[in-house]
Formats: sequence, structure tokens, C-alpha cells
Amino acid sequence: MSMSISLILPISVIFITFLPLLITSQTCEKLCGDQKLRYPFGSAQGCGDPRFQKFIKCDRAQQKLMLNTHTGTYPITSIDYDNLIIYIQDPSMSTCSSSQPSKGFGLDWDAPFTFLDSNVFALLDCSTSSSPLYTSRSSLNGKGTNSTSASGNIVPLCDTEGAPICSLLYSCPTISRLNLPISTCCVYTPLDLGPAYEMDLRKLECSSYASIYSFNGQESNPQGWKYGIGLKYKFSVKNDFPSVCSICERSNGVCGYTGTYNSFVCNCVGGANTTSDCYFSASWRNGAQKILPWQIRKFFTRITKMNLANIFIHMVSHLDPVVDLVEALCIRKSLDQAGGL
Repeated sequence: MSMSISLILPISVIFITFLPLLITSQTCEKLCGDQKLRYPFGSAQGCGDPRFQKFIKCDRAQQKLMLNTHTGTYPITSIDYDNLIIYIQDPSMSTCSSSQPSKGFGLDWDAPFTFLDSNVFALLDCSTSSSPLYTSRSSLNGKGTNSTSASGNIVPLCDTEGAPICSLLYSCPTISRLNLPISTCCVYTPLDLGPAYEMDLRKLECSSYASIYSFNGQESNPQGWKYGIGLKYKFSVKNDFPSVCSICERSNGVCGYTGTYNSFVCNCVGGANTTSDCYFSASWRNGAQKILPWQIRKFFTRITKMNLANIFIHMVSHLDPVVDLVEALCIRKSLDQAGGL
């Protein structure tokens, strides 16, 4: 078989096998709307950390980053990457300027999030006669713990120090017009009420809730509070930022994953994936005038020692997958003809 035929055959096989994948592959983006995306969050499948993929998605129609849980979909208003916190807004939540019914909020049991310690949850318009908030703790957590005092009086599960918060919320015009007694408001910690990350208002017999993640230095002015839910996230058990991802981001790449085992990849400009960083890919694409002679000699030496399979792997890892692969095969053909390899 001639050299030209021996090269055409593998090229054809490569195009037929991998071209559809290359066409449908999507470059990981660094923005979702005006929200900056960094690890562990990603713009699409294969971007970011796979553990966050089903919970955090970029809604391309709305150009917003969204949190998905079994209780609904919530827009992410901001991300604090330094302190590993995301802030979300529940459209059905009440604030000082808006009062509306809500079903509550909950996190999936396997979600890599926990409530921010500074979150304050205030349940509104709760039934003082039948809500488990004012009866027995056992109906909520299943531990059989009695919430009555030694004298037999019922001890509410609400935070008694939260009374000023309830008073201020109930003074807001949208809530005050409902003429609700302050006793129907309950400030609480989700951990004390059954599942640590579940707030079922129907079970708690409350009409709505408000969540404050910061009083914004205006403790006595509910209109100046920051309403929303703050969630802490973790990378792993030790919560260490992956060093390989840090190197990838410094090289202008985006951290992602691929394959059956969700192996790490660094997604570079143009859509190419590498197992380390994008420095080589960037220098190659910036123009031949920036490639030094010793780099060219090293590249040609490496190519001459490779078989077709290794050339393919090398090119897909570092260069534009289709064009550069064909160029490499042509280089190999010329070298073989010249050197009789």
C-alpha cells in the first residue's frame, strides 16, 4: 500500500469517528449573563465540577445562573468565590416590600451546600393553635423529644431572641395591613425543625417566610435588610481548591471534566481540552512568529517518534483538533518520505 493511501485511510477513520463529537462539543464559557463563572460552577455539561452540575445551571434564555432543588428553581444573585458562598433569591419569599404565600424552601439531601450561619429565617402567619412550632418537637424530628417544660407548659421552638425581628417585619406596610399578631411569627434555625435543609411551610402551618442574610448595618430598618438565602458550598471533604484547576485558570483555561470517570480537563480557547493547562495551546494559536526555533525542533522531533495514534492524542490535547491533526499527519508523511522512516 502506498504512503498516501496509508495516510488517507486513518485520516478518514478519524474524521468519521470524531468529527461529529468535535462539532457538537461546546466551549466552556466564563460568563452566564453578567455572572462570572469559576470552578466549581460551569456553563454547560462537562464544565466546572460534576458534583455541582445538576444543581447549578446557566439558563441561556434568561442569561441567569440558577440553583435547582426539589422545591424549585432559584436565580443566583451573586457569588462570593473567596468565602465559598452563593446568594439566591426565592421569588415566592416575603420581604418588607412584598408579602406573598410560599411553600417554603429545601435543599436536596445530596446537594453540596449548607445554610449560611448568618441566615435568619422568619416564618410568617403561623397557626399558634395547631402548628408543630408551638406544640411538640417530636412531630418534626421523629426523635420523640418533648418540647414541654417541667411545669407542663408548651415551649415554642422559635428563637425567643428573634422577637425584635418579627416586630420589625410586621411593621412593614405590606405585612402590617394583614393585622397579624406578632405571636404568629417565628424566627428559627432549620436544623432544629426536622430535616436540616428542609423548610416545609405546609407541615409547619405557616403562610410565608422571609430570609435575611445580612442586616446591612441597619438592624432597626427592615427596608434596608438584604433578603435572600446564603448557601455555603464545599469542593470536597477537606475543602481544598484543586491545584490543577488553579493552574488551568491561570493559563486562561476553564476547569471541566470528561469521560466515564469524570476525569479533569482544562478547556482552552477554541474548545480544545488538555489534561493540564492552556499555555501551549495559547502560544501555538498566537502565531508562528511567536514560536521559537528550539520549540519547532522539539515539536518535529516529537512528531517523528510518534505513531499515528500518539499523534492524534497529542494534537487533540494541545491543538485545534481537526485542522492540526491533519497538518501533523502531513508533516509525518513528508518526514517519512525524506528520511525513509
